Amino acid sequence: MKRIFLALSLPLIILLCGTPFQAVAQDDRTRVIVTSDGEIDDECSLVRFLLYSNEWDIEGIITSSSQYHWHGHKWAGDDWMEPTLNAYAEVYPNLLKHDKRYPSPEFLRSRTYLGNVETEGEMDKVTKGSQRIVEVLLDNADKRPVWIQAWGGTNTIARALKTIEETYPERMAEVADKMRLFLIWEQDSTYQAYIRPHWKKYNIKTIISDQFEAIAYRWKMVQPDYMQKYYEGAWMKENILQNHGALCGSYKAHDNGDFRSEGDSPAFLHTINVGLRNLENPSWGGWGGRYVLVRENTWLDPVPVEGYKYPEGRWYGDNGWGRCSLRPGSTATDEQRSAYFKPMWRWSIAMQNDFAARADWCVKSYADANHQPVVVLAHSADIKAKPGSKVSLSAAGTSDPDGDSLTFSWWQYAEAGTYPGSVDISDSGSVNAMLTVPADAKSGQTIHVVCEVTDNGTPRLTRYARVVVTVK
Repeated sequence: MKRIFLALSLPLIILLCGTPFQAVAQDDRTRVIVTSDGEIDDECSLVRFLLYSNEWDIEGIITSSSQYHWHGHKWAGDDWMEPTLNAYAEVYPNLLKHDKRYPSPEFLRSRTYLGNVETEGEMDKVTKGSQRIVEVLLDNADKRPVWIQAWGGTNTIARALKTIEETYPERMAEVADKMRLFLIWEQDSTYQAYIRPHWKKYNIKTIISDQFEAIAYRWKMVQPDYMQKYYEGAWMKENILQNHGALCGSYKAHDNGDFRSEGDSPAFLHTINVGLRNLENPSWGGWGGRYVLVRENTWLDPVPVEGYKYPEGRWYGDNGWGRCSLRPGSTATDEQRSAYFKPMWRWSIAMQNDFAARADWCVKSYADANHQPVVVLAHSADIKAKPGSKVSLSAAGTSDPDGDSLTFSWWQYAEAGTYPGSVDISDSGSVNAMLTVPADAKSGQTIHVVCEVTDNGTPRLTRYARVVVTVK
């Protein structure tokens, strides 16, 4: 135990005494840890992740294994991230012109670790990656939650939690309260075999996603026809792959330029603050999808089938409803598939345009690039109102850093609210709008209204504000 304590404490001493690398000062940004198995779509996700690295405090980027990739089996190499980090280093000086919060390449390398990779689901060995997770979770100096993402298996996360259980069992409740998990499927058995039975009573908020298929390898089977141009080769070449610097040039699209897959990106898209408030509740929905509480504090994809029963165990490729619906012989209807994946694909245009803007940031000056509008409500984001009453809505404080003109759209996010009907929003295309609370609304029901603001820059960028009206 003493040896483990010293190994964990040394990095803490370095953090307290200072580091030669540029670190990001503590603020209100979300803290994230990524674990990844290095699949080709993880490589694509890493490019987009680095373009948004100014949005978070990155506590770790850790290579792990999965049921698909481990040492000796389709392995990308222990150092698979290095070429992408090198490419980031080339564009980093230009990214700083757009946001000084971009972490330096040296800082990112200091946060890059090798986790448990020897076999699928291996969690016996204490690794640098697992130790880093332990270190972050035990650090009392920063009380902010930590979103731990599994782009591959959960085995390195499980090893870290087992170390805490073995060494600091009295701190398990405190650690669980700090953690948030976002899993792209359960890509090994360790969540069910270790994390869930040993940590279940501590109620860790956990999202397990199958909706990611909307931007994974089978996106052409999921994305609506009118959105597919934002993933096809012509758009990708013009906006991402060509003439946008080394980082975007390293993006592994198909040979014809078509978007290949970013099945892991929802794990971090969920944590980008675009104004949708989805971090407050997974059922509210955001760029990373929308989820429903299924058991304990575990949130899975809402399945549009009456009477559907979720599996008791793993939620993964063998039984995830969305993945199964895309297989030959599936009895799912087109309408069901569309509804299932809509929480992801509904944001595709805004999300891809945002990707294109970040690609521009790699090579263009601030004056020549576009930047997202800043949406500000003129009132509280949480309102109580009586049935039949009128609620004034205003985003009068909204602005655009580039001075672009803005268009406004107020719309009901029906799936996120608990009022079962539609609502009337007058002047919905103006900065000021009016919501009429339906006369049949019941006390305690909620109505979610999104203010969507888009500028007229190139590419057009969108941000949001969400108003939650609770009927009293």
